[in-house]
Amino acid sequence: MRVLIVGGVAGGASTAARLRRLDESAEIVLFERSAYVSYANCGLPYYIGGTIAERDRLFVQTPEGFRRTFAIDVRTGHEVLAIERSQRSITVRDLNSGDTSVEPYDVLVLSPGAEPIRPPIPGVDLPGIYTLRSVADTDRIKAAIDDAQPRHAVVVGAGFIGLEMAENLQQRGVAVTVVEMAPQVMGTVDPEIAAAVHRELADRGAGLYLGNGVASFERSDGRLSVHLTSGKALSADMVILSIGVRPDASLAREAGLTIGTTGGIWVDSTLRTSDASIYACGDAVEFPNPITAQPTLSLLAGPANKQGRIVADNIVARSKGNAAREYSGSIQTAIAKVFDLTVATTGASQSLLHRLSVEHRSVVTHSGSHAGYYPGAAPLTIKTIFHPSNRRVLGAQIVGTVGVDKRIDLIASVVRRGGTIDDLAEIEHAYAPPFASAKDPVNIAGFVAQNVLAGRSRHLQWYQLDDADRATTTIVDVRSREEYALGAIRGAINVPLDQLRARAHEIPRDRSVVVYCAVGQRAYNAERILRQLGYSDVANLSGGYRTYALATTAQGNEIELGADQQQASSGCRDSTDAAGAILADALARTEPAPPVLQVDACGLQCPGPILKLKTAIDTLESGARLELTATDPGFSSDVASWCNMTGNRLIDLTSTNGVVRALVEKPHPAVRTQSDTGAATHNGSTIVVFSDDMDRALASLVIANGAASAGRQVTLFFTFWGLSLLKNDRKPKVRKDLVGRMFGWMLPDSIDGLKLSKMNFGGVGAALMKARMKQQRVDPIAAMLQTARDAGTRLVACHMSMGVMGVAREELIDGVEIGGVASYLEATETAGLNLFI
Repeated sequence: MRVLIVGGVAGGASTAARLRRLDESAEIVLFERSAYVSYANCGLPYYIGGTIAERDRLFVQTPEGFRRTFAIDVRTGHEVLAIERSQRSITVRDLNSGDTSVEPYDVLVLSPGAEPIRPPIPGVDLPGIYTLRSVADTDRIKAAIDDAQPRHAVVVGAGFIGLEMAENLQQRGVAVTVVEMAPQVMGTVDPEIAAAVHRELADRGAGLYLGNGVASFERSDGRLSVHLTSGKALSADMVILSIGVRPDASLAREAGLTIGTTGGIWVDSTLRTSDASIYACGDAVEFPNPITAQPTLSLLAGPANKQGRIVADNIVARSKGNAAREYSGSIQTAIAKVFDLTVATTGASQSLLHRLSVEHRSVVTHSGSHAGYYPGAAPLTIKTIFHPSNRRVLGAQIVGTVGVDKRIDLIASVVRRGGTIDDLAEIEHAYAPPFASAKDPVNIAGFVAQNVLAGRSRHLQWYQLDDADRATTTIVDVRSREEYALGAIRGAINVPLDQLRARAHEIPRDRSVVVYCAVGQRAYNAERILRQLGYSDVANLSGGYRTYALATTAQGNEIELGADQQQASSGCRDSTDAAGAILADALARTEPAPPVLQVDACGLQCPGPILKLKTAIDTLESGARLELTATDPGFSSDVASWCNMTGNRLIDLTSTNGVVRALVEKPHPAVRTQSDTGAATHNGSTIVVFSDDMDRALASLVIANGAASAGRQVTLFFTFWGLSLLKNDRKPKVRKDLVGRMFGWMLPDSIDGLKLSKMNFGGVGAALMKARMKQQRVDPIAAMLQTARDAGTRLVACHMSMGVMGVAREELIDGVEIGGVASYLEATETAGLNLFI
């Protein structure tokens, strides 16, 4: 039996080696167009970056090794030009000599792989523009970096390879900007998971232009200009095209074999093509996805190797008249390293299921990589997608720094066999504190999904919250007061979980209620409390504030390429720069270096690190320092905000391998300066709005918007008659007592009904004032109020005044906080301007 194999990388090489182990008598000839076979395609970026130092380590096997070990005739530098199916032969050209030959076969195996997409963009063939798919591509890119030492590079395309290249280029000292036409990186994951990658790129100083394609390339003075569809032009020394790949199916197409809808070679369940004598495997093959049943390409080395084994098994089985093995398809399990982050996916994404109109649910959970009390635990975010009827797990995505690979493999094993969320909840794992928790993150994902399907919890996704009608929805933040002060969802009221039972009366029963905390666990407890207190419409924000804040913030990092930007845009410096900063700070001091207290908060979820920081700071003498380490991803921003609020001094902030280190000093009260504390800078403005007079309201909003435009944090505290400014022009049905109804008759219906304090004349004066404002191009009061809200101004309605005046929450406009005098007094602590109008 003479077997010819076209393509000598993953699929082809696996077929050849397996076939020889099964049949010593078969004549096996492998044709490879390049000079190399069986090389580690996925390792190419890491050789360019220097992580893989020796080039030879990229090669799993060599042509000589194949000949010597497997007695396989390996012909590198040979291109197969055509297949003559009727003759069972192929035409081959020797690329070194130019000679052609005709080679007969009994069985032909096609494993041509995929080719990089190089779109017809003007200037795409200019020098300095590269693709990465082969060893030869790798050698060209590495030589360009070694010889020319480029300072700036643009990576076009933010798939797995593109992001790996961005990391490895930056590791070589090349500043990188990534350009992606889609609104997010990594199209196989959902937006909230991609958002974590966006933040990591920004933290590492990489530029990121999302929703931007390349219009053209130009070259002048030895540099490239990358012109984007948005009109922006980026300057670079080199460009890496990582737009994607497509199956190299031209040989099969020209031979008349059936090509699938994806452009890949169609094969049956035994990996045989439409010609019974020809098999195909690897990147060029189309096969139904086991989850969606849609024709799919699998551009992954793992499936290609497995397909190669099955092809070899079936060639031998059919030669002996035995039954063939069937291939069950790939669920697209993949993983990538992006700087300190690891991102992994398996099965179908929620975005894909939406497009296919497949019914599904999803939950987002945050857990630690191992027991929180054991040092070094790091957070993991898991998105689990499942079918609400048969409970089958349809897919999952994980992002974190430690333990991602283990968890994605556990979930993939469940997805692969058609398992359910109950299998996730019951999956058995190896547990010891250094490796896991008794309830593994995978178990937690299963537990949460079980609660959703059992009706014990209802999860609202981050994007659904923005679509919710704020006029009929109450958002409750059950985190601590300190966490709420560091950042909260617009319009949310703060009722800490430990106060919820006593303060439940503040939450309307006839509105939809959404509860949230940092990651979802406390919110679930709050949801259960409210449900059992008789609240019928309660939802938990899936993934909590961490997911919502990450997914709703600006996703790009549109910075100019430049060596100075590489660190300036980063939230944390690397460890080398950190050491230099600490040394410089020490040298600048004339007094002895203060003692440093070491505090380990690794493994703690928000607000754990901040609370531990506060507790430790309280024990220190003035002038003493502490160094706190944490793995919570939000800590790097939280600690800066906390120091600004409390007057402590953030000396240094670094991040290495997902561990954030913050060096904080407790200052001497006598020498505390404006630069030491945000509290001392008095950069806020507070205005008590007491009156419902139109002119006084106008003055309040003019001052507020002026302060906001100057960068001040403005708080408007509405009390008594001033509550009229917050009334919605829609009139919900609200039950009031007689006094409340009387106040309602006296108060204006909404902001449009305000009267002048002087010369009102039964409303004529107010109408004249509005006309005059229009003539002078002064915005109406309602527009000014909206401008204030858009600028981030806090609108706080006095809870006590609402009760006295008979004003219900339902009557107020969207985005209003309900607070008391403590909310006002807290705001005044940072206010350089405090007015009563």
